[in-house]
Amino acid sequence: MAVKENVNLTKKTSDNGGLFNFFRGVKAEVKRITWPSKNETKKALIAVGVVVLIYIVLVGGLDYIFQNLFKFFLKLK
Repeated sequence: MAVKENVNLTKKTSDNGGLFNFFRGVKAEVKRITWPSKNETKKALIAVGVVVLIYIVLVGGLDYIFQNLFKFFLKLK
């Protein structure tokens, strides 16, 4: 997520209305976020899904291989 403009990070010295000011600041920051489009979100979801599937196959395959190797070596004793 990108921010539309530079953020001024000066520290305020006043703590009046702390919680209320905090949530007002959160609301202002959320309005400044550049949200991804629907198409970008779909592409990112598909990319994450493909990576997760590859990871599952890789880890599952390695688990199967090592499981059989351990069974083979333990039967030799």
